[in-house]
Amino acid sequence: MLNIVSILIGLLSLVIVIPAQIPLLGWANWIALPFVVVGIIIGQLSSTNGGRNFCLVVFAIAVIRLMLGGGLI
Repeated sequence: MLNIVSILIGLLSLVIVIPAQIPLLGWANWIALPFVVVGIIIGQLSSTNGGRNFCLVVFAIAVIRLMLGGGLI
């Protein structure tokens, strides 16, 4: 059950992260990061690790985009 919740949180975060890849919308990644961290924590509590791994991929995409944009752009 926790794995499904983690995947749903990851999908919600992915919906925020995808448009944030457009220039000047990088600030939206800061909104998505807390959701992704909660998804990672919930996925860690699950017996399987699919949801956690999905949230880690979304987290990596958001963080790399923030690093490329200098944290804001």
